[in-house]
Amino acid sequence: MANREWLTWRLDVGFKEDECRIRREGAAPVFAGLRHIVFNQLKAETSFSKGMPAKQKKAMRSTTYLEKVLNL
Repeated sequence: MANREWLTWRLDVGFKEDECRIRREGAAPVFAGLRHIVFNQLKAETSFSKGMPAKQKKAMRSTTYLEKVLNL
């Protein structure tokens, strides 16, 4: 699987990008860019060695972990 296809698959599965209903003018590409940034930040964070869904949940529940992810 090519790198681009892999990233698209990860965003579809992990962030449910296909289910997104954003329809306003230029909002869809902006949110797609945000999802890429979030994916890369979570992937780069190594103190919590679980999968992407677990990292997402931990970032939603813990502001200290969220700050750690955002300060990379």
